[in-house]
Amino acid sequence: MKTIVVKCGGSVLGELSEAFFDSMKELKEQGYAIVFVHGGGPEINSMLEALQVKTEFKNGLRVTSEQVLQTAELALAGSLNRQLVRLLEKHGIPAIGLNSSDNRLLEADFIDQEQLGYVGDVTAVNSRLIQLLCGEQLLPVMTPLAAGPDGTVLNINADHAACAVANALQADHFLMVTDVDGVLKDGKLVPTLTETETKVLIDDGVISGGMIPKVHSALKAFSDHVQSVHIVSGKKAFYEQGQWLGTKFVKEKITV
Repeated sequence: MKTIVVKCGGSVLGELSEAFFDSMKELKEQGYAIVFVHGGGPEINSMLEALQVKTEFKNGLRVTSEQVLQTAELALAGSLNRQLVRLLEKHGIPAIGLNSSDNRLLEADFIDQEQLGYVGDVTAVNSRLIQLLCGEQLLPVMTPLAAGPDGTVLNINADHAACAVANALQADHFLMVTDVDGVLKDGKLVPTLTETETKVLIDDGVISGGMIPKVHSALKAFSDHVQSVHIVSGKKAFYEQGQWLGTKFVKEKITV
């Protein structure tokens, strides 16, 4: 089964365009099974703000108390997952929402409970269940939550969760959907990047802010089992007439 894992950030969920869904349908028609993993940072922030709960980040990860975790679950599984499933079905793509802590769809261990609270790293993916759903022509839409030790639920960085799913499924393609066309340099799209070139652009400040964890996740996925990794825009087509649009990560050229 040809598989594509798509990570969609919370900030772009409300901006997904008709052309984006046209690309999805084109890939489905070509026989690809597609799996979504979505984030939800902005929605979680808004809900925490409304509840007057302070939130902080350490090393790019949200420090997650029990109250923050409950709010994250409500935003991710309650609101955003439903929204994305409805959007897909509205565009003629049958989808099923999955709270990834259910049935140990994703399993995780604490990263550092003292420092980060209920935050984990994925240790196992129930790839058989995902493949069964794909085999029924359904598009799984997964939250970045996981079953932790002793019945706990752990909050997972959505980029890391998607990367783990892509590796477990040995996906043919891994797409990271953002609100920009890909990696930009001097306002122009960089169509391909190697790991070395990516590190140079980070050192030079060309890749900065929220794009840094995205390219790190892209490279991590690329270096394991996944052969093709792209950062693409959710505001326009990312695949047209057999051509991928965005920034593609490619292997280093080996010189003899």
